[in-house]
Amino acid sequence: MKQMNYLNLNRHPVQLSFYKDRTNEFVEIYHAHQGMELLYVHEGQGTAVVEQQIFQMSPGTVFCFKPFQLHRIRIGELPKQPYVRSLFVFEPAVLDETLAPFPGLRAFFQSLWKDPLAPQVYRTPEPAAMDALLRSHLPRLAPKEDSELLLEEQLLFLTAFVHHLKAAAEPAGSPLTERPALPKASATAEKIMAWIEQHYMEPFELERLAQEIHLSPNHVSAVFRQSVGSSITEYLTARRIRQACWLLRTTDKPVQDIGRAVGLGNFSYFCQLFKKQVGLTPNRFKREPYEADSKRKP
Repeated sequence: MKQMNYLNLNRHPVQLSFYKDRTNEFVEIYHAHQGMELLYVHEGQGTAVVEQQIFQMSPGTVFCFKPFQLHRIRIGELPKQPYVRSLFVFEPAVLDETLAPFPGLRAFFQSLWKDPLAPQVYRTPEPAAMDALLRSHLPRLAPKEDSELLLEEQLLFLTAFVHHLKAAAEPAGSPLTERPALPKASATAEKIMAWIEQHYMEPFELERLAQEIHLSPNHVSAVFRQSVGSSITEYLTARRIRQACWLLRTTDKPVQDIGRAVGLGNFSYFCQLFKKQVGLTPNRFKREPYEADSKRKP
C-alpha cells in the first residue's frame, strides 16, 4: 500500500539516520515530511521525482526537500546494486535560530528552505570529505538521556553539514547544481506533472490532459509510468493529499473545505483516502501537533 510518510517532529525536532542500507528494504512510495529533509546518497543509482521535476541520482548526490514537499526515490536494479543513504529530517525553524550568529550561512540555508528557485540537488565533488564530516560527528550523536544535549549536538552537526554544502556550491553557477539534460520520456513526464500542478484541484480527465499536451491517452499513461514509476492517478492522489496536509497544518479551514480545495469534494471519500495514505484521519492529523505540545507541558 502506498503511504505518505509524515515524520512526527513534535516530540523532538531533529531525526538523523546515518549510513542506512536500504538495499533489501527499500519501498518506492510518494512521501513528504513535516520538516525539511536532507538526503545524502552513499551508494546507489536511480532517479528522484521532486514536485514536477525528475533528477538523476548517484553516489555523492545531496537532495534538499522542503517541508511537505512531495518526492519519490527510484533505485535501479535492486537488489543487484546496493542503496545506502544518510537522511536528516528536522524542523527548519529550529536550525534557522541556531544559525542566527552566522548571517551568510543562514541566508544560504533560508534559500534552501524557502526559495522555490533554489537548487534542490547538489553533487559533492569530494565524497571522501563528506564521509569524513559525517564520521567525525557520529560519536557525539549517540542517544543520550538528556534530550537537550542531544539536540545541541544534532544542530551542531547540521550546521557543519549545511556549511559544507554552501562551500561546495560556491561560486554561483557551480556544476554541483547543474542539471543534466533529460531523456525525452522524462521531459514529457515533467510536462504531465506540471499540468497536474495546475489542475489537481479539479476533477481529473485523462483525455483532457492528453489533448492539452498533444499526445494520446495511452501514450501519456505509458510514458509517465516509465519515467516516474507510478500511474498518473497515484501521483495525483499523492499531490492532493500532500496539499491537504499542508492546509491542515497551516490554515484554520474546516476539513470539508480542505477536501474540496484539493479536488476531493466527497467528504467521506476524502477522509477515507487521507487515512489510507497518511495513517491518521484529517481531524487527528490537524490536532496532532497541539496534542504533542500539551503532553510536553509540566
